[in-house]
Amino acid sequence: MSVAPTRVFVARLAGMLVFDPNGDQVGKVRDVVAAVRAENKQPRVLGLVVEVLGRRRIFVPMTRVTSVDSGQVITTGLVNMRRFEQRSGETLVLGELLDRTVTLKETGASGTVYDIAMEQARTRDWLLSRVAVQAGAKRFGRKGQTRVVEWSEVSGLTAPETSQGAAHLLAALDTLRPADLANVIHDLSPKRRLEVASALDDERLADVLEELPEDDQVEILGQLELERAADILEEMSPDDAADLIADLSPETAERLLRLMEPDEAEDVRRLLTYEEHTAGGLMTTDPVILPHDATVAEALARIRNSELSPSLAAMVYVCRPPLETPTGRFLGVGHFQRLLREPPSSLVSGVIDNDIEPLRAEAALDEVTRLLAAYNLVASPVVDEDGHLLGVVTVDDVIDHLLPQDWRERHNEPVSERA
Repeated sequence: MSVAPTRVFVARLAGMLVFDPNGDQVGKVRDVVAAVRAENKQPRVLGLVVEVLGRRRIFVPMTRVTSVDSGQVITTGLVNMRRFEQRSGETLVLGELLDRTVTLKETGASGTVYDIAMEQARTRDWLLSRVAVQAGAKRFGRKGQTRVVEWSEVSGLTAPETSQGAAHLLAALDTLRPADLANVIHDLSPKRRLEVASALDDERLADVLEELPEDDQVEILGQLELERAADILEEMSPDDAADLIADLSPETAERLLRLMEPDEAEDVRRLLTYEEHTAGGLMTTDPVILPHDATVAEALARIRNSELSPSLAAMVYVCRPPLETPTGRFLGVGHFQRLLREPPSSLVSGVIDNDIEPLRAEAALDEVTRLLAAYNLVASPVVDEDGHLLGVVTVDDVIDHLLPQDWRERHNEPVSERA
């Protein structure tokens, strides 16, 4: 008895785990590579883009895929771990075909692609076979109505797209962490990169921009409307916003700073006055700051905020008023672990640590690194000559500056050699 061909919708593959025959995880599916050349002929699927440890994206040929079933992909285990680089004539199905506007040949109605099915033929080749389309015109049917049609029944998938949304692509990638989504966006064409960035809300785009290489940050921000670009900068942490603004032309930087909320712009302007590789240039100006009469319960409530990074949530900083940086006199830090051991009604000022000398804003990067390493810290306060808290240097920002400037791009990795 013949077995029906296997059919898989590509959007459901996004993030699917990939295993070798021994059950060891290889990585996660990030996209599908196909040779899309003609509208009347089903394109052949060449392979999968798989993200492995270290956020490196590799190419896994479909000849190495033995099973796509039950929410997982199984490979032969013989996988080339060199970095994937898209070739001429290759199409990323998720990155480039989702959200395309297509026309149904039979009726002339238009719609938007929200998924594409790939199917294994009797020859064992995988082909793009069907297109899931959402209505965009009355002749198609009620707006929002969906249909799944044969690849040959639509036009518009092979012609260059002049304008393309990103709603369905982002829906497929909705669960990605900002760093992983940034990795996906970085590998798209400049046109597609801007379309995806424009479709993100301000908070999500700010998180993603913080994880992108500097060139991508400048490119995306430079193509947004100035008002929205200013809104994005406000959503970013002040130190990341300052780093990005420093890469812009002085005229553009000044226009954006004037469009930002005055308090947000003031923090960024202050950070721009410090040398890049100093404690002042590395610090963020919005740590968790508490008055001396705050309780342990209040401190724990503040660091429960899910929007705080782990390094910022590791300590609270106790100061005299005012409690916005630069604060009144800095009194000491309350470590998260110590706070957990104290009665909730205790005053946080009674359990603070002030034995370690805070950093000064002009401290060089190597001094910052030695301090964090010597005392096993994930963050350190930065004060001025009068003992006012200016900000906090966190270990993640230190590591970011210790790595090569282009570490996110990893151009030094060999490119996958494919037939």
